[in-house]
Amino acid sequence: VQELLEMVGLNPEHYNRFPHEFSGGQRQRIGIARAIALNPKLLICDEPVSALDVSIQAQILNLLNDLRRELNLSLIFIAHDLAVVRNFCDRVAVMSLGKLAEVGSGDEIFDHPHHPYSKALLSAVPVPNPLRTKSNRIHLEGDVPSPINPPSGCRFRTRCWKAQEICSTTEPVLHSVSKSEVACHFPE
Repeated sequence: VQELLEMVGLNPEHYNRFPHEFSGGQRQRIGIARAIALNPKLLICDEPVSALDVSIQAQILNLLNDLRRELNLSLIFIAHDLAVVRNFCDRVAVMSLGKLAEVGSGDEIFDHPHHPYSKALLSAVPVPNPLRTKSNRIHLEGDVPSPINPPSGCRFRTRCWKAQEICSTTEPVLHSVSKSEVACHFPE
């Protein structure tokens, strides 16, 4: 336990503390220590930095990067924060209602999205300079469909500006478009 605590940047002498005696960032490090205790080859990180402030987020991301190299780990990183995804992930998969919409390198997805849902997500990222307006913002119409009872065909079709009849009858499959794989009948 002490060795694991040290690996994740915590004081090994604190092994007998109670959970309430640790900060949120320290608790996240303990969770990571527990996850690597059995020397896994794959670590699934579901929103690992979502409840942490920005400085602690950076520390946790740096720790995960260090552990990835030192332990030869593969990570599946699940997150809604697109800035974190862009800076942390080599490959990106965009999902819509539980289905893959687009898969590719981080650079390809962020610089040249092909699926309308990927384009809409990226257009919603806030602009760092409040004096500049984002003219290419995509405003989606309608409500998000229920994941319990998704629409037939393409799951994004009820909000997609490119939807046609085939989108309601046939579920699109991933196919190569440029350097990505896209599940869309009418990719950009």
